[in-house]
Amino acid sequence: MSLLSPAFDASGLRDYAHDWAVVDVETSGLVARRDRVLSLAVVVLGPDGEQTDEFSTLLDPGCDPGPVHVHGLTSERLRGAPVFDRVAPRLAGMLRDRVLVAHNAQFDYDFLAHEFARAGAVLPVARRLCTLALNRRVDPPTEDLRLGTLAAHYGVRQVKAHDALDDTRVLAGVLRASLREAARLELPLPFVSCPPRQDPRFAPRTPKTPCAYRNPGRLEPGGPLVQGMKVALTGETLRPRAELERQAVEAGLNVMTSVSRHTSALVTNDASSGSGKARRALAEGVPVLDEPTFVRLLADVRPGTPHERTRASDAAIPSPATPPTTAPAQHPDPEPAVSTPPGSAEPAPAPATPPRPVPPVPPPPPVTGDRPLAGRRVLVLGGTHPEAVAARGRVVELGGAAAINLSASVTDVVLLAGGERDRRMKRITALAFPTHGAAWLDAPVIAPLPQLGGTPSAPLVLPRGGVVDLPQPGGSVPAAPWTVTASWAQQTSCEIDVVAFVVDDDEQVCFDEDFVFYGAPENPGGTVRLHSDGPTEQTIGVDLAALPPSARKVVVAAAIDGSPTFGDVGAIHISSGPGPSAAPLVQATLDAATTERTLLLAELYRRGPLWRLRTVGQGYDRGLEALARSYGVDVAD
Repeated sequence: MSLLSPAFDASGLRDYAHDWAVVDVETSGLVARRDRVLSLAVVVLGPDGEQTDEFSTLLDPGCDPGPVHVHGLTSERLRGAPVFDRVAPRLAGMLRDRVLVAHNAQFDYDFLAHEFARAGAVLPVARRLCTLALNRRVDPPTEDLRLGTLAAHYGVRQVKAHDALDDTRVLAGVLRASLREAARLELPLPFVSCPPRQDPRFAPRTPKTPCAYRNPGRLEPGGPLVQGMKVALTGETLRPRAELERQAVEAGLNVMTSVSRHTSALVTNDASSGSGKARRALAEGVPVLDEPTFVRLLADVRPGTPHERTRASDAAIPSPATPPTTAPAQHPDPEPAVSTPPGSAEPAPAPATPPRPVPPVPPPPPVTGDRPLAGRRVLVLGGTHPEAVAARGRVVELGGAAAINLSASVTDVVLLAGGERDRRMKRITALAFPTHGAAWLDAPVIAPLPQLGGTPSAPLVLPRGGVVDLPQPGGSVPAAPWTVTASWAQQTSCEIDVVAFVVDDDEQVCFDEDFVFYGAPENPGGTVRLHSDGPTEQTIGVDLAALPPSARKVVVAAAIDGSPTFGDVGAIHISSGPGPSAAPLVQATLDAATTERTLLLAELYRRGPLWRLRTVGQGYDRGLEALARSYGVDVAD
């Protein structure tokens, strides 16, 4: 099947014509560094979309095949299949000099990269394209973005789900249709450059067991150590450092790699050494112990309070009588709508560059029947930065969603001063999108939206500082890993990194590896992962059910590399839902930033038996390193 269609001039598809290797893998689990590929298939397409080659095989993983009820690949079926090493040369030949395409491409890419590494080879892929990310840009009117749903929408026949070869053939058809739709809208393709996964930056460290006890605070003079106390060590020790740390952990203490105002005690034999930890302990008034005193106190560590205990403040908040079935319910939150900055682990910034929070936002208007833009997605073009911010705020006030990019789901376009010169206007005019002047937002007159089969329910639109309970059908936490996706204008040229911090009651990471970023895209337990979906879109996935009790909150933030600011970038769009293929249940547009270089986007946090999502939108002029230190991450100078 060709990419070409009677509706398009072939020259218009030039930017969408590449050599493609469409891939699907079935695996024994979800963690690429641990689990194995059981079967794989590749379909090769030329720039015109025509298939030129095809390959599929079962593989002997040398381990238990995992969820047979999902993929149907029993040990008996896999017995006698080749090991990955034997098929690696042929697979490499099919992938080389082609764009790897997969549905949730980072998953397939990571598994293949780890298999090639085990075979002593390098995955020969320089770029990949995720059809999930591509269809998030296209935004077709479907209930979700699962492969089967997209196949039905685009008219691609699916024979056997979770069969690698059939899934790959189906995905090839979905790719062709998605490329045609992207060309119709003139959307840039979300290519991702692929560094070699053998780079040690991508190798997660051995997991540290989270401390089971809450931090009781500072060590009192002459008092005992208490389970849950945060202790740090610096300088030379009389006995091996590893042995001291092991004894402390076994006693129930939380051994940290950095010092902050939440540290209970610093252990050092030379308090005047001038080390970074010693300087920080002096600045924060953290008690200092020498090694003999610490060893003596380790012999009688008092019992602490386990994290599992429900706090009185949590118990006082009732859970909803009926969990939501479509969109989460919005609640007023007893905590501030915009979080205060966490305790800094570095001296306060110089007065010339203080943290600069985004100005407070007024509370959202009460929900009434007067929401004329409910269910509509409005793209605002032109105007000054404050004018565009005000216009998008008005869209939300009227019940609509503020778009930042052109997609198939946009229902209206508002033109502020200069908006007619936007490069997207040629396509908007050609496709006859309804356009309006700025005055339209004062009293919008709208035409009814067409009723399309399969159209999902509109996500709940949150203002900055808005809070919702996550749906919890049949359990205390959402069953699927929860995702928070951040996207920004597709013409953005500066580099933006989305990051996450897994923090405890003190708003501090339990250990440095709970800082998830490009160089360490998952924490050691694999409960929080960064997915690079494209140059203007990144996703944080959180397995809420697997987080340890010490993890009270996951903070999602963004940072700009270099001199640009979020005022230069403009609005950041946030969407959140149960898994990467599900329709988002919540969305928000954060666009009040001006000179900030780091921006807190959203928080997933425990509140009694519930998990909640809060949009934040608070920014700082300082960079990512300072933000990481404020959450207790030990960043080398």
